[in-house]
Parts: sequence; structure tokens; C-alpha cells
Amino acid sequence: MPHRILQNRRTFIKTLAGTAAGLAGSGAIGAPLIKNPGLERKLTLNNMHTGEKMTAVYWADGHYMPQVLQEVDHLLRDHRTGTSIQMDRQLFDLLYLLQRDVGLHKEFQVISGYRSPETNEKLRKQGQGVAKKSYHMQGKAIDIRVPGIALRDVQRMALKMKAGGVGFYSRSNFLHVDVGPVRHWG
Repeated sequence: MPHRILQNRRTFIKTLAGTAAGLAGSGAIGAPLIKNPGLERKLTLNNMHTGEKMTAVYWADGHYMPQVLQEVDHLLRDHRTGTSIQMDRQLFDLLYLLQRDVGLHKEFQVISGYRSPETNEKLRKQGQGVAKKSYHMQGKAIDIRVPGIALRDVQRMALKMKAGGVGFYSRSNFLHVDVGPVRHWG
């Protein structure tokens, strides 16, 4: 059994390195994260606050799928107010790349997707370390965890992508990723 775990870890690290190498140099914010437009892109999401789960192909035949994207936007809504916005499509591509590397059968447990300005301010006043101009309010950020994968491993993978912000929250057991400027904390 220990050999199998070590082998899976090695495979994971090799896959991570390959993805990082493929993304290196994409550089500018707004540049496509995925170079091959022909690839079908699928996400598996589980909203931890609403209990909603979804596995959906959001990109096929070289195009985003509008109806599916609306469903994903709804799943990622502010669970406190029920409001949703159109999430940044590059955030989905970032998640797709992360999910591909941890295994397509793995889901993202969503802690927070979109956050309304009202919710953001309420959380700030509660002293929860929430940024005043959070990327969550712009639909450019998501807080996640992946069952069965160490949070530090997902963090390393996200950092190597250099595709935006990566925040590690060990006490709350989640990882923040966004498609803003490249930076990290935690």
C-alpha cells in the first residue's frame, strides 16, 4: 500500500510539473489559460453551503456553453443573499486545469464563489480577514478544497500556474484562487 501512495504522489507531481511548464510564460492577465481550444472542459463542483452538486461540460467544440455557464454561475452564487453574477470564465479555466491535475473524478468543494458587496462588508466587520475590494465580488475568485488531496499540494499546483492569486487558509481548511494579479499569501 505505501508503494501505491508514493507512486500516485509521483504521478501527481509529474502532472503538476507538466501543467506548470505548459502555462509558464502565458503571463499577462486576460491571456488564455488553455492553449488548445478543441479540448472539452468539464468541472465537478459541490457547494458546501447549499448542498448543490454539478458535473458539467462548460466548453465544447471551441466555445463556452452559455446555458451550462448560467447553471455554474447559479451554483457559485452568494449563499447568504441568493444573488449571482456572471463569473469570470478564466476562473473556470483555472479550475479546470487544477481539476485535471488532481484527477477529473475529483470534485471541488466550494466554500465561497461570488460574494455580494453586502456579504463582503458583513464578513469584514466580523474580522474574518476579508479584503475590502475582494475579487469574490467581481466573480474572479473562489475558495475551494479537494477531498482526498492535501491542501498544500493543491496550493503548490496553483502557485506553479502563476495564473492569479493563491491564498492558503489552513485553519479554515480551504484554498483561495483568483484570476487577478499573480500573488500569494498564507
